[in-house]
Amino acid sequence: MDFNFSENLVFENERVLLRPLSEDDFEYLLPIALSDEKLLQFSPNQICSEELLGKYIQMAIEERRKGNRYTFIVFDKKANQYAGSTSFMNLSNKDKRIEIGATFYGKPFQKTDLNRNCKFLLMRYIFESLEFERLEFRTDERNIASRTAIEKIGGQYEGTLRSHTLMSDDFRRNTVCYSILRNQWKGLKKGVFGGINKGK
Repeated sequence: MDFNFSENLVFENERVLLRPLSEDDFEYLLPIALSDEKLLQFSPNQICSEELLGKYIQMAIEERRKGNRYTFIVFDKKANQYAGSTSFMNLSNKDKRIEIGATFYGKPFQKTDLNRNCKFLLMRYIFESLEFERLEFRTDERNIASRTAIEKIGGQYEGTLRSHTLMSDDFRRNTVCYSILRNQWKGLKKGVFGGINKGK
């Protein structure tokens, strides 16, 4: 099945709900954006002011219209609060591959089981509904927290793209690449993601 950017995708279980990002979500993400100016220090796109967050949301919505990126807002059911955002990006229906990226959570939601639940729902859709063969993750070489989180859910390191991305402070970051293949999903579902409520 091909990925359809016009489809209204909603994923949820007992722990988390993901739905498409909209302009109305500015008010939900603003407290997160303003709470920590270093939240996206390893991202080329910053959100640490009202203006920057507004531009970020508009960019994400426009990228969906163009068929380049599909961004979700993340709602933490346990805390009854919006927690952050994540995206499908850099996808190829022909090659049956997709990337999960541009993920951020407010500090209270980091190092909880929120991310594992989010990734489970997204990966189940990728490997079971779309039947894609390859999932990719890319992050700043310096972002140890992100790299650790990717490795914890089964991401395998593939290499480093040197001087790959221009950051907002004009630093050129090295980007590290990870992947998970469809033939690994069955084992990860039982192992890393074992015990997660399946949900919708």
